[in-house]
Amino acid sequence: MSKVERHAEQFGALGHPARLALLRQIVHAGLGGVTTTDLQAKLDLPWTTLNHHLTRLVSAGLVHAERDGKFAYHTADYGALKALTDFLWDDCCKGGKRAIGCC
Repeated sequence: MSKVERHAEQFGALGHPARLALLRQIVHAGLGGVTTTDLQAKLDLPWTTLNHHLTRLVSAGLVHAERDGKFAYHTADYGALKALTDFLWDDCCKGGKRAIGCC
């Protein structure tokens, strides 16, 4: 899979309000992660819906899931998120055209 295809998949995973809200909660939790139970309580999503959206974020490589006993902890892949945002700025100001707030 090319870099562009991978980033397109990641942007697609972020293209749903529930997944974007989930990712924001997971990023906010920091390196310790957040449990599925806590995410469900904060976002008030049905379990099956929550699981579907978390699976999509994990599949896109933006979130990691790890089980610890009966709990599943979710953490953001900060490297993948940085690569995704860097991708947006890679071509900024190339070709001699300055963009507002870019360079």
